[in-house]
Amino acid sequence: MQSRVLPDVTSDSVIDAPSLLKWVGMEGIAVPITLCLQDKQQIFAAKAKVYVSLEKADAKGIHMSRLHFAINHLAEQECNKETIATLLNEIIESQNGIGFEAKLELTFDALLKKPALLSGESGFQSYPMTINAEKTSKGFSCKLDLTIPYSSTCPCSASLARQLYADAINSKYQNEMIEKSHLLEWIESPEGTVATPHSQRSFAYIQLCVGDNDWPEFSKFIFNLEDIIGTPVQTAVKRLDEQAFAKLNAENLMFCEDAARNIKRGLDTMSFIEDYWFKVEHQESLHAHNAVVIDQKF
Repeated sequence: MQSRVLPDVTSDSVIDAPSLLKWVGMEGIAVPITLCLQDKQQIFAAKAKVYVSLEKADAKGIHMSRLHFAINHLAEQECNKETIATLLNEIIESQNGIGFEAKLELTFDALLKKPALLSGESGFQSYPMTINAEKTSKGFSCKLDLTIPYSSTCPCSASLARQLYADAINSKYQNEMIEKSHLLEWIESPEGTVATPHSQRSFAYIQLCVGDNDWPEFSKFIFNLEDIIGTPVQTAVKRLDEQAFAKLNAENLMFCEDAARNIKRGLDTMSFIEDYWFKVEHQESLHAHNAVVIDQKF
């Protein structure tokens, strides 16, 4: 039986008004990607956006399905700078002269194992990430987006709480001399809980331009940023870990400006970063609104 020739509207159609288009492509493509995190390869479910320029003015459209076929290759190899650069070249070549620039965006959650502060327990935490890569006439470049949650305790609230403790002690113990055992007993009693500083779940949204530089090892980079901030959220904990976390917050009281300055100083020391933008967001427990800082390098 003779095979039928299927119609190809994209190639056979005549364009009434030829013109160039900056980006044409597909979004929401599901693809598994393999990353080396914490010294082992792990597979993550990613969503891809892929585009190519349309630079042949009389072309009806790009070869759309070829983008999907190219994206599928990510499932067969480790996802790193080299494979992404190669993939973008393949995407451009697949268009047979229709376009000469390509762009790829991969969004996924990096899953890292984190130890508790003291107990030796551990758990897993996910970090939303996006890899943005482009191949243009200027060459290959890459951007990385990352979200890091952390805890923040308000310095003003801590100061006000300390004052209430001082007032309570002064009211309860009228004499100049205080029996140490009595004071300790009062502090550890329910009556001794006079006030607590307010803390909040906070987030650092970080966008990095790394250009054509080597990528950082993602897990080490994430943990380094958490160390810079000082109060990373925890996973599986016991009571001694929770107590250590309370102590850690007391040692790192911060306004959103403090967190932003710490992040800024840290990013400025990383040589692979060409440019950055970030936003810190403290989701207030005192207020119904958030406190934020936005900053960038250039």
